[in-house]
Amino acid sequence: MTRPAGWQPSGAVRALAVIIWATLSACASPPARAPGAASPGAAPRSAASPVDRPPNIVFIIADDLGYGDIGPFGQRTIRTPQLDRMAREGTRFTQFYAGSPVCAPSRSTLMTGQHTGHTPIRSNPSQVTPAKRLARGIDWPIADSVRTLAEMLRERGYAVGGYGKWGLGSAGSEGDPLRQGFDRFFGFLSHVDAHRHYPEFLYDDGRKRSLPGNENGGHAIYANDVIVDEAVKFIGQNRERPFFLYVPLTVPHAEIQAPRDAFAPYLDASGQSVFSEKPYAGAGNYGAQSMPHAAYAAMVSRTDAYVGRILDELRAAGVEGRTLVFFTSDNGPSVEGGSDPRHFASSGPLRGVKRDLYEGGIRVPMIAWGPGQVPAGRVSDHVWALWDVMPTLAELTGARSPAGIDGISVAPAVTGQGVAKEHDFLYWEFHEQGGKQAVRRGDWKAVRLNVVANPAAVAELYDLAADPAERQNVADANPELVRELMAVMAREHTPSDVFPALDGARAGGSNAPPPARRP
Repeated sequence: MTRPAGWQPSGAVRALAVIIWATLSACASPPARAPGAASPGAAPRSAASPVDRPPNIVFIIADDLGYGDIGPFGQRTIRTPQLDRMAREGTRFTQFYAGSPVCAPSRSTLMTGQHTGHTPIRSNPSQVTPAKRLARGIDWPIADSVRTLAEMLRERGYAVGGYGKWGLGSAGSEGDPLRQGFDRFFGFLSHVDAHRHYPEFLYDDGRKRSLPGNENGGHAIYANDVIVDEAVKFIGQNRERPFFLYVPLTVPHAEIQAPRDAFAPYLDASGQSVFSEKPYAGAGNYGAQSMPHAAYAAMVSRTDAYVGRILDELRAAGVEGRTLVFFTSDNGPSVEGGSDPRHFASSGPLRGVKRDLYEGGIRVPMIAWGPGQVPAGRVSDHVWALWDVMPTLAELTGARSPAGIDGISVAPAVTGQGVAKEHDFLYWEFHEQGGKQAVRRGDWKAVRLNVVANPAAVAELYDLAADPAERQNVADANPELVRELMAVMAREHTPSDVFPALDGARAGGSNAPPPARRP
């Protein structure tokens, strides 16, 4: 009989660990700030008018969740009843895109409203230029000079809390979330630390808070369980004022681990997986898992349960009628750490996975929910991306969006009132695997591969209306269109001192002078 990794310790030990955790939390946590109080060193903010109170915003982002991993987007094996309910009661967007096929730059596009040709964090830390590279596991920070989504809403009078994985700067750095507009942050600061679902500690407003029972490889406290515990507290603590709750979960990212009770729907009476299983031995950052398929399904269902807890807390706090909730993912499904996206058709009908600029790597689920504010049971094919969230929330809340960003407001697509703007194009770049670029304009999609070694590489071309799975490259039949989209690629990449991988890979080897360099 196979058992999932992480089933020990006994129930009694786990219960004791939770009691210890609660006691230490009460003693070690920083005192709660009074409603409206600023974080240490933060600039004062204006109070929201009680007559014109803007809506609360909850933004939940899963980690490596594929387009087809949840019920509203076609999943038929993994159970996601809360997200099914959210889609029934809200609007499902079928053509929403992540900012990047990996986590750090995708989150940077969300926080800055800029696509990956402009946003300050262009890649994960492995692609930082060697002369500037920080210690292993330390993410390159967003600079103080960058105005973030959190700062924008804080200036509007919002209480701003983040719970989960940050990945855009370590404690005390310029990119520390407490220096980027958050009043409160609890979770992982480093994306590498977030590979462990039973860590020894999490960061609580910049200070390490121990998780008792997780020392020396113990599996007593599942990180996302306590992260969501803290997130729902934030709702109750701020019910009397507008709040922005950012919940970047770390599931279902590898390593493939879930609490014992989460496995139940995917085990038979003898405790074995209901799926065919090939045990994963573990490698690098990722631990072993004897039932990777059951564990992955358990992680997705756990993600669903977290969404349900948050929606239930909004109802219990009496604020559901003035709250907008968004659920999405940071990129496509992973093939790392025992993940097997083919087993569950995690990319749905799309080609590609995490690290691909084909649709499966960047098209992700998006559900918007808000009783009386977001149309129920609606399906929208409006094309938008993670960098549109900032200006969209600015319009929905009356905040001031930064000038010169790439995002546009699609608020009418969210509320169902009016006609939403459409992009002339969407642009992505990816600095790993030889360098990649992609542009979508209307239904046409161009993808360039290996651009570092071959700056003159000609793009592939796909008609997403006729070929959403990107199976038929029609570049040869449309040479002028290919040239036009490659010109967009050349124009939209700006050089970067920190992430220079694509600086010499301008599409088509253009002789035009490059755009101004960005930090």
